[in-house]
Formats: sequence, structure tokens, C-alpha cells
Amino acid sequence: MTSEPASPLLPARMLNEFTYCPRLFFLEWVNGEFADNAYTTEGQTIHRRVDLKEPGGLPCVEPERPFRTRSIEASSERLGLTGKIDVIEGTPDHLVPVDFKRGRPRLNPLQAWEPDQVQLCVYALLLREAGYTVEEAVVYYAATKQRVSISIDEELIARTVNAIKAARAVASSGVIPPPLERSPKCGGCSLNAICLPDEVNILAHESHASKPRNLVPSRDDDAPFYVQGQGLRVGLDHGVLEARDRDRNILATARLANTSQLIVMGNVQVSTQVLHELCEREIPIVWTSFGGWLFGFTEGLGHKNIELRRVQHRTADDPAASLKLARRIVAAKIANCRTMLRRNGEPEERTLRGMADALDAAMVADSAEVLLGIEGNAARLYFASFGSMVKRATAVDGFSFDFAKRNRRPPADPVNALLSLAYSMLVKELALTARSIGFDPYLGFYHRPRYGRPALALDLLEEFRPLIAESVVLTAINTRAVALDDFRRHALGVALTSEGRQRFLKVFERRLAEEITHPVFGYRVSYRRVLEVQVRLLARHLLGEIPEWPEFTTR
Repeated sequence: MTSEPASPLLPARMLNEFTYCPRLFFLEWVNGEFADNAYTTEGQTIHRRVDLKEPGGLPCVEPERPFRTRSIEASSERLGLTGKIDVIEGTPDHLVPVDFKRGRPRLNPLQAWEPDQVQLCVYALLLREAGYTVEEAVVYYAATKQRVSISIDEELIARTVNAIKAARAVASSGVIPPPLERSPKCGGCSLNAICLPDEVNILAHESHASKPRNLVPSRDDDAPFYVQGQGLRVGLDHGVLEARDRDRNILATARLANTSQLIVMGNVQVSTQVLHELCEREIPIVWTSFGGWLFGFTEGLGHKNIELRRVQHRTADDPAASLKLARRIVAAKIANCRTMLRRNGEPEERTLRGMADALDAAMVADSAEVLLGIEGNAARLYFASFGSMVKRATAVDGFSFDFAKRNRRPPADPVNALLSLAYSMLVKELALTARSIGFDPYLGFYHRPRYGRPALALDLLEEFRPLIAESVVLTAINTRAVALDDFRRHALGVALTSEGRQRFLKVFERRLAEEITHPVFGYRVSYRRVLEVQVRLLARHLLGEIPEWPEFTTR
């Protein structure tokens, strides 16, 4: 019986990534992060043919006859390495591994890039371990259609062995390497929006005067697929999600390749085929009540970033560290609420002054209980003037958009019904983002754990309540996207009709897609991207890469 290796086999491709950028290696190999861009997609296209396996593997007869075979997997527990070789040429006595790359070789003199040399050397070592003779390897660069030969000499083997040791040391340390500084490598990296190299360097060195490159895409073109309606069924047909009614009529469709999440509202059936495909693609399914109350998620294996969850739990158990974060959360919320009133309402001067005082008090609160009282007083002042931002409409069937005070569970009037739905949708968005990055969304720093409550998502919600949720409500009312006849009264309160909810969700999605200038980094980015960047920066702060978590506030 063979014993299990002490650590997982290191893929040759991961050693290529380590030689290119240790931080990229850590994000992919340790944290399990990956994202496609134009370069990775092009590379997958180039590999489509060589990835087709041929039966029989390496030949072991007719030693003098040349051959060419593709997509050969090799591994060695003694070396602790594994890899899939694109093509193997030569004779069984003298093999030549060939790897396909989408780019172009180094010029003057013509040679393969260092990461490619190391990767091919790993293939050579694996084949030598299996008893074959390998003295050279080849990199084929598709951009220029050139073959570049690599000599498997002792110097390259030494560099490769050192790279293997260094990569394993970085992986076992659990500490992510620092980002490259202004490196041209970052521009073509598919993980630049996850790595945030310039943003982390700016915040780590507190050099806010410098401006980061616009490496974070301004918006995400993938969109959520909302399915609401009692008795509907979601199926899959040739890569297209279909929502059908009981009579099998198609009501809505979404291409799977452009779907970021499936949001199921109410009593909707989802086929096993859809569940399997979405889990395999790591596309989450969000289950909510018909009114938007979050029930849970269905997803694949989840995020591998256990170190982030460990530090999240340590921070949540530390009252001083939790309070430090909670102060910034509450202060950002109060600042954004005050800005919202100044821009769009008619608040009294004493209201603005009171909220400014609450903002100052929040930054020096000495306990979570004191901070909770400060937040409650600021919220009372804010909602006392919230109605001044709502354009009145003639009452219909006893409904009006008059707003007196905030109430919930159940909302007693149309404005409160819209606020509750907007908050639920934003909590869902933040909980999903937190999970996708590696956080436990149920463990917060300001909101304390309670069964079934996504406390971290509620923490992250605070600074975005006025900027997204309340802004969506005001837009929906003031532009008449939602009208009074879209509401119905039931035994417990007020609720939107299905048609009204659908129109409101469109306004919500438009707000998330709206681009703004980031107040810290200065580039244009959508609100949905802002949510992701904020959560990633919180992770970078907890892991010690940046000294402070920058709250998101607008002027």
C-alpha cells in the first residue's frame, strides 16, 4: 500500500505561474481563484485540439520510428509534480515534450520565456522519472508560429528545482506574496481585478496621491437571471436557461455563458440539469421568498481561502478589532446618508448638524453599545427628512407615497415596502460577493451572529444603503417606474405586485450597472464592481496587506 503524499502534487502550469508572479500562483493554487480574459480564452482555443487525448499513451514498440502523440498526463509522487503535456515527439528512446503558448517568444536572441522554460523542464523531469531520455523540449508560440528549442541542461534543472522549493514554501506559509509594483505583467493578467496590485500598493504605502492603472474592469457584463412567479420551472436547453410556466410556455431566457447568478423568487422549480451545470460552473443559485427575503444559496465546492475565514473569526472574536471596523462602517453610513439628504432633500440645518455630530461621535465610540445608540439617533434624524426626497403622487385606493417613518416586517406603506425589498436585494448581492471571495457571510464585526442572519453582509450593507438601496427606491418612485397601483394590501401589510416587482428589480440592476468615479482610486467603475472591490479590500486589510480598510463615501 502506498502512503498518501504529504502535500498535493504541484502542477507544472502552477510553477509557470509562480515564475511569472508568485502572487498569481498563490491566488490560483492556494486560494483557488481564477478568471478568464481575452488572453486565457485565446489560449484555451489554441489548446482545443491538443487537449484531445489519443488512445494508447506513449508508444513502447518500434524504437527507431518517429511518432507524435498529444495530451499526455504524467506525474511523480517522488518529485511531487504533475502535468499534462500538450505534445510529445521523437522516438521512445528520445522524447521531446512540446508545449503550445498563445504569445510570442523573446527576441534577440530568440528564446523561450523563463516561466515557459521552467514548465518544460518539469515535463522533462517527469518523463525522465518514467524512464525516458529527454535532452530537449520545444515551446510553440502561436502568435508568430515559431518553435523555440530548450536544452534540458543542469543549469535549467537547478533553476527549476529552486523554483519548486520556493513555490512550496510560499504555498505552505499561508501568506500571500506582495503585489508587483507597476509591473507591465499586470496589464495582461486575468486576475488583476482580484489581485488589485495598484490599489493594495497605494493603500499599503498610504500614497493616496498616486493613481492606479485602470486594471479593474469598469463593469461586469454577466447579469443575474431573475425568475419570479408561482409554479414556474427553470430548465436548460443548449446552453440557455429557460423559465417556463405550467403550460411550458417560455417566459424568459438567459444565456448560461452570460449569467452571473440565478435568483429564484418564490415557489419556482429548478431542474437537476440546471443545478448540476451551475454548480460545475460555480454560478450560484439564490433562493428568496416571493418578497425577496433571503433563504439560502446553492453553489459548487465554494472558495478555498481558509486563511481568510480563520482571520475573519479571530477578528470577530476580538472586541477591539471588531469595534475599530464597526466605527468605520457606521461613520461611512452616516456620512453617505447626510450627503444623500443634502443633494436630494430639504433637511433642516439642525438635522444636518446633528448628523455631523453623530459622525464625529461614531469615530470615537468606546463600545459597540454606544455605537449602536449613535447609529440609531442618526437614522432617526435621516428618516425624519427622508420624505422630502420623495415626489408626491395622488393617492390611489388608499395608497400614497407619503413617508412618515421607517417600519418593517411587515412594511405598512409603499415606500417602506420598496425599502425592505431594496435592502434584501442588496444584502443578497453582498452575501454572494463575500462568499465568492472566501468570507463567511454569517460572521460580522458590527452585526453580531444570529441564526440565519448574514451578519457580514449586513455590515457591508451599511455604507451602501443610501447610495444604492435608497437611491433605487427614490428613482423608482420619482421616475414613476413603480406606481401606486403596483401595490396590494394584505392581512399583515403592503406588498408589490409581480409586475411592479419586476420593474423595480430592473431599476435596481440599472443602479448596480451605473458607473461612478471611485472616490479613492479615481477610475470609473460600476456600483457592482465597487461592491466587489470593497469586499476584496476588507480581505486585504484583515490579512495584513493594508493598514486600514477604506470606507466608501461620496461627496
